[in-house]
Amino acid sequence: MSVAAAPGKPVVIAQFSDLHVVAGARDGFGVDTVSGLERCIRHLRALDSPPDLLVASGDLVDQGESVEYARLRDMLAAVEVPLCLMPGNHDRRAPLRQAFAGHDYLGSSGRMYYHRDVRGLRVIALDSVIEGRDGGDLDGAQLQWLDGVLGEQPAMPTLIFMHHPPAATGFSRMDRIAVAPGSARQLGELVARHHQVRALLCGHVHRGVQRLWQGALLSVCPSTAFQARLRLGAGRFEPDLQERPAYQLHHWDGDALVTHTVTV
Repeated sequence: MSVAAAPGKPVVIAQFSDLHVVAGARDGFGVDTVSGLERCIRHLRALDSPPDLLVASGDLVDQGESVEYARLRDMLAAVEVPLCLMPGNHDRRAPLRQAFAGHDYLGSSGRMYYHRDVRGLRVIALDSVIEGRDGGDLDGAQLQWLDGVLGEQPAMPTLIFMHHPPAATGFSRMDRIAVAPGSARQLGELVARHHQVRALLCGHVHRGVQRLWQGALLSVCPSTAFQARLRLGAGRFEPDLQERPAYQLHHWDGDALVTHTVTV
């Protein structure tokens, strides 16, 4: 798949993560997650120029229910830029596909992984979700597909989006429910071998986190719903309501990737 855009213009990709849209007023933590997403959408719509893509990198809704996906669909209709949806551990694929039936890239069954090319930049979306579990993995068929997609365009700079980080962030509660070690090791071998991978862009942790991994940037996008209280080491996962909803803008100029975190 490819997305047309004006030649010579930097590629800008917006990333929303951990939206946790609910059917009612608040989620299980008592947070008005819908309000946070509305603020992020308003900010995105007010940018001087729209991004080339909006990637929503998982935990799109809170309980995986059809009514939540219908609400999410109605909210994202206001964005008016090409949309790339990805599941997270709170999502269920069947109602997601049903609500976004026009999004053919999601496929008709199985895991949701695909790629889009934007003016010489390849954007790959992986599906690390095991439905019914908080942690993730990458199945063999998906890793084989990834190897093939990377191998067919070895000179094309590439960004990989996935929900679960494949490496430790230092927040041990979340690191225990990241990508399974075996899958992470296989993914790491692919990233190390395919040098065009510039970054892996994730979600799940509800905090902005960066580290180097296998020669590439590993970055975690903060949440449009709420940020998790900072835990370096052990500790519970709980909202920090003093920190505002946020999203990221990834700016690719043909040579360098620059990421701006936008708090709203």
